[in-house]
Amino acid sequence: MTTELNSFRVEVRAWLEQNCPASMRTPMPDEETPWGGRNAKFVNPDTKLWLDRMIDKGWTVPMWPQEYGGAGLGIEQAQVLEQELERINARIPLMSFGVWMLGPVLLELGTEEQKRRFLPDIAKGKIRWCQGYSEPGAGSDLAGLRTKAEIKEDHFVVNGSKIWTSEADQSDWIFCLVRTDFDAPKHQGISFLLFDLESDGVERQPIKLISGTSLFCQTFFDDVKVPAENLVGEVNAGWSIAKRLLQYERQSVGKFLNKSFDIQLHDLALQYADSETGKIDPDLRSRIALQTMQNEALGLLIERMERDVDGSGLGAPTSVMKVAMADINHKRGELAIEAMGAAGLAWEGDDFTQEEITEVKGWLRGKANSIEGGTSEINLNIIAKRILGLPDPR
Repeated sequence: MTTELNSFRVEVRAWLEQNCPASMRTPMPDEETPWGGRNAKFVNPDTKLWLDRMIDKGWTVPMWPQEYGGAGLGIEQAQVLEQELERINARIPLMSFGVWMLGPVLLELGTEEQKRRFLPDIAKGKIRWCQGYSEPGAGSDLAGLRTKAEIKEDHFVVNGSKIWTSEADQSDWIFCLVRTDFDAPKHQGISFLLFDLESDGVERQPIKLISGTSLFCQTFFDDVKVPAENLVGEVNAGWSIAKRLLQYERQSVGKFLNKSFDIQLHDLALQYADSETGKIDPDLRSRIALQTMQNEALGLLIERMERDVDGSGLGAPTSVMKVAMADINHKRGELAIEAMGAAGLAWEGDDFTQEEITEVKGWLRGKANSIEGGTSEINLNIIAKRILGLPDPR
């Protein structure tokens, strides 16, 4: 197998050298993020070229079966591909909630018709998805959701609203939790629906964040008709699907943030070191070293979990990943601002560089990491019960 992997690595390296454009080996500005979708715009033509070439190889979703748009790679081959992409600092070819969350769930729990209908388009970035989970009155208590879906012969009629729907105003479709039985225990009356956000009765309102961006929306549904074939799983049995998707989400969020920083903390600190000595404050240097070690440890945890090919070990360990990621990212943001000194006040204007502004706004955006994808408190409860076996304090 080692010989085969080495041969595969040589092939991958040669292909990447020939096919990854030079501009796709640089830090990625927000405006060039390749979210895909039916209204996708590519500020940099190389972004589209890179995406198309990776689609042709099946490498946007390398471990998915070929019939669904993937390359059918095994875990070790996929890790070689990832290592070679990192070696040349290649940009991710496709950012997609469909790839990270919905796709794995459909592969595992969807019907064959649903797989063939949705997965190839997800792999090609033709559909941009958002997540309809949280509601104004049901955030951490997700099972308390009140958005209603009435069953009508060959379709559902959906009424209600969702909040914190990431990028909903830019998305094409939504995977959505709805209540189909108000008389059943709250975890048992939930269903999992997929529907087009251009459907009649859908309204999306962006929410401005502390960082100055509007990544989230409140999304309203007023008699939205959803075809019955867009139900994933059984009616009233959507809670298990919802939990499985959250496990994939926590894994992907942890992995993405673990590798998302263009400038490492020690490099950033050196940029703003004492102008006379060129040295970093010893206490700050010590804390940066600790944060770097914790980040590396998280990377090793992620790598170990990726070796769980059948997904049977996802479960509670993804909560460990999610809590660790949120804590590490919070600390990184605080250390970055401290290291930058006066530049840590950056917001706008010619007195600050774009990199400084990006760091400050990224620090503010990172405050949401301990909330999104399940709050740290909820995930700590999961760890306590399902990993440590602690008794319920109630």
